[in-house]
Amino acid sequence: MPYKVLLTHDAVADLEELDVWLSTNDSPEKAEYVLDKIADVFERLSELPERGAYPKELSVLGIHDFREVYFKPYRILYRVDRSTVYVYLVADGRRDMQTLLSHRLINT
Repeated sequence: MPYKVLLTHDAVADLEELDVWLSTNDSPEKAEYVLDKIADVFERLSELPERGAYPKELSVLGIHDFREVYFKPYRILYRVDRSTVYVYLVADGRRDMQTLLSHRLINT
């Protein structure tokens, strides 16, 4: 039975920002390509959500509630709860992830 994949408001905002940035700084075609590939990642998560690794920034803090997968350079962080996958973050992995994860996942 496939898992349901739901995006948080923050994850939707991440995708919208990514779309605008790529459309403006690269091309609308590139934005569409990247978003399609990220949608493919969501589809694979519906089949095998446990395949993701624990984010190292959270693991060192003893937090193992979240997992991550990549469509490089983008990191997709999510949590599995029963038969649902909740996507919390879609971000360029070259960002300061420690600060981003702290604000987005720990301090909320």
